[in-house]
Formats: sequence, structure tokens, C-alpha cells
Amino acid sequence: MRKTYLLLAAALAVSISVSPSISSYPSIANIKMSNALYSTPILDGFGSASSVTSLPSTPTSVIVASALTTNGSGAYFVTANGQVITTGNAVNFGSPSQLALFAPIVGIALTPDQKGYWLVAADGGIFNYGDATFYGSMGGQKLNGPIVGMAATPDGKGYWLVATDGGIFTFGDATFYGSMGGQKLNAAMVGMAATPSGNGYYLVGSDGGVFTFGDATFYGSLGAETLNAQIEGMALTSDGKGYWLVGNDGGVFTFGDATFYGSLGGQIPNTPITAIVTTPNMNGYLLLSPDSTQYNLLPTPNERVLSASTQIVDAAQSQIGPATQGNFCNPYGPCEEWCALFASWAWNQAGIPSITDGFTGDLFNWAAGNTAVLPGNGTPAAGDIVFYGTGPQSTSTSVHDGIVAQTWPDGSLITIEGDSGPGPAGSLGVTLNGPFQAQRSFEVNGDAIYGYGEP
Repeated sequence: MRKTYLLLAAALAVSISVSPSISSYPSIANIKMSNALYSTPILDGFGSASSVTSLPSTPTSVIVASALTTNGSGAYFVTANGQVITTGNAVNFGSPSQLALFAPIVGIALTPDQKGYWLVAADGGIFNYGDATFYGSMGGQKLNGPIVGMAATPDGKGYWLVATDGGIFTFGDATFYGSMGGQKLNAAMVGMAATPSGNGYYLVGSDGGVFTFGDATFYGSLGAETLNAQIEGMALTSDGKGYWLVGNDGGVFTFGDATFYGSLGGQIPNTPITAIVTTPNMNGYLLLSPDSTQYNLLPTPNERVLSASTQIVDAAQSQIGPATQGNFCNPYGPCEEWCALFASWAWNQAGIPSITDGFTGDLFNWAAGNTAVLPGNGTPAAGDIVFYGTGPQSTSTSVHDGIVAQTWPDGSLITIEGDSGPGPAGSLGVTLNGPFQAQRSFEVNGDAIYGYGEP
């Protein structure tokens, strides 16, 4: 019912790298059954940027952040559960992956000499490794919005944190120059970047609005524009006289002296883009696909599987690709918003005689009366239908659904969703989404999960 990629997204103020070719939708002919491996680029580069397309070890959760070493020959990848994976000359100084975290990790910042790093969690907790010094955190304190990013001061003796409500928190020698906390925002903040001098910073919202503080100069924004996809992050030029913004469809926007080297705008990425970072020489930039790694849809360890799970997932998986030619016309029912039609179709293929109805709330209510439902904080099984919104009462409260394809041990989900994108409304398709953390759906996408229907 809406274009969506549900993902744990973190906007970064650090450097990264990427660049393999990205097709639009994968061809339906290339989609196999549930033992198929899916692999998409991790870092997609433009200009002088080179790609990172594989990792030396398998992520155990969603990749939420990445950073490049100073010479660009190594990269850090951080997952929501605190795992740190390094490539090239990047050094692993430790991680909190064996700890019971109170909130998922959302960002990383390197020390100036590259001999340490900080990780920040959504609750404001800070984890420091190598020569990174702990200067304080917001862990254990009440926040008006989750933390979505951090930036270190130029000398590495302090750092800023930014929350979705625009609140700024300073530690060490990081100076407070103002914030958007307590002000009415048109969209949630998704990240920040510090100026080269450390005497100011930028905040960016998911609508492309840019806010400047201290010596940060405003060179323009997308705040008044109609966008095809929400903005996910920003990066500054080395002299601080320009910046790039990136949307989750891979569109890149330049301001000031930032140079345009290309984008994925107009294509449909295999996974959404959640950050843009520059190469050390500023002759290119890189787009992060945070969940891009090789995985399959076979059951994960200890995953709960229902008798109809494989049939439902295989049916849904066989449809991945473009499905409409505009005006919401689709193979699963009448020309209307069709995420519920697709989910019903997938169940029907497994012999579950659910209703064929374009309204997601009706489908949820049918499951409640005929099969079973779980609350939004429940643990779904593959083949379940995931419902987004606040409840089944109306089209304004029940806004989208999809098929759960896999659940991960840390609670992350992979879904297959109809009428999904990004792309122009009315011309969307069937997409493989995630892994994303179910409990963070509202923070990332504006829609919580209110329940699951079981076949």
C-alpha cells in the first residue's frame, strides 16, 4: 500500500566506500526457491570510490554503520548487536557483541589517528575501543527520541550525539552550538556532520531539511521539495563549503562545492541506501546498503516454522520483481493498492483460504477470526503476515503488510512485500526487504508493527 523499505538505518558522519553494479529489480527468472542465496553490494561507489562487495565473516545482525580508514584501504562494518567486521587495513579493537545491549547500535566514529573508535547505541550508550576515550553518554537517561548518529571533534577529545527530535548532546570538548530539540519538525532528524574546524555542525532531516549551527554554512536543502524517497544521510566536503545528501533510493543531491559523481536515482536498489560518505581525496563518494550481505531464506537456528511456512515463502519469493505497469494494476486482484492482495495470494498458494481484499485491516481481522494473530511485540514465524500501523480499524491505522520470510535470532526480520519500492506510487513491485529490526520499524519508517497474522 506504500513504497517501503524497512530497515534499521543510521546516518553517519564518517567516510565509507562502495561500487558494484546494481540492477533494478532482480529478474523473476533468477529467483529460486528458499535455498537461494541473495547477495547485493555493501558499498557502492562513484567517482574515484571503489567497491566493497563482500565481508570476511557473516554479519550476525543488520549492518547499521560503516567507516573507511584514512587512506581508504580498509573499512569497518558495525551491526545492530555490536559486531564489528573489518576489511583491508582496518583494525578490530573490540566490540560489545557479547554484551546484553539495552538498545541496538546505530553508529560509529573513528579517532583521528584511526587507532580506536566509538560505537553509539539508540539509547545514547557509548562503547569505546582502542585509544577512543569515554567522555560520557546518555545511557540510562530519558530521551525524547532515539539517537541516530554521532560525530567526533577534530582532536578526538569529545563527541556529539544527535536524536531524531533534533536534540544535541555534547561530551568532552564538543561544544553545544544549538539544536532543534523542542522545536516542531516536519520530519525526524536522520544524522549530523561536524564542520572541519569543530566549531559547528549540520543536522539533516528525512525530508531533506538542513539545519546549521555554529560556523556551519547553509548552502541549500530539499526541505520544500517533493522527494521520491526519504533522505538518509549527509556528508561534507573537506573544506566544509558544500555537502551531499542521499535518499534511500540512492538519489544523490549536491550543494555548495560538492561535486555530483553519479547516483542510483531512477534505478531500484536491491536494498535501500542509508548513508553517503566521501573518499579520503573527496574525488568520489560511497553509498551504504546496510543489510547487503549474502544470505538465504532457509530457517535460521531455532526459528519457529509452521507447516505452511515453506509453501508461502516460496510462493511469495517467486514473485519478486516488477509487478505493475502503473495505476496500481497488479496480477493479484483489481487495480488498487495491492499489498494485502499479494499477501492473501501467497497464503492462497499454500491452501490458506484467506479473503481477497485490498484493505490490510480486513485481512488482519480475518486471521483473528479464522486462524491466529500475534501482537506486534510477538515473535512471528516464516509465512506470517506482518501488519504495519497502529491497528486494523481503518486505512489510516492499518497502512501496509507483507510476508515474513525469515526471522533472525536477534529479532530481525526479512520480509517479502507487494506494492513496495522505492519508486513511483502505482508502479511498485514485490521486494525482498531487510533484515530490519522489528521493534525499530516506527523509528525508521514512521509505521510500527501492530501485529502478525498466522496461517
